[in-house]
This record gives sequence, C-alpha cells and structure tokens, in this order.
Amino acid sequence: MSRNWKTWARFALIRAIKTFAQTAVALLPAAAMITEVDWLAVLGTATLSAVASLATSLAGIPEEQLPDNPS
Repeated sequence: MSRNWKTWARFALIRAIKTFAQTAVALLPAAAMITEVDWLAVLGTATLSAVASLATSLAGIPEEQLPDNPS
C-alpha cells in the first residue's frame, strides 16, 4: 500500500497539535497562579509529546483509512 504523504502529514500534524495542547493544559496546576507556572517546562514537555505523536504516527494513522478520505 503506498502512502499519500500529503494526507498523512495533514492528519499527523493535527494529531500532534492536539497532543501538544492536551499536554500543555494537563501540566497547568489547577491551584497555581498564572505567574507561578514554569512555562519553559510546560513548553518543553508539550513539544516532546508532539514529537512523540509524530513518531507514533509513522506506524499509521487510523484517519487515513476512513472511507471519506479522498486519497
């Protein structure tokens, strides 16, 4: 099966952005003031999770197999 890299990149990027946002939000402590958040740690961890998402997507993305996908 040949992979449509443009479609894969679109789906992989969407998944990576969602993972980045979810990780960033999860790292914000509920009781802390916004000025007390270690933004560098949040950004670094969220970026690492997005990279891991992209690497995981290399194995395959279920969205690529959807019948309404015009690939």
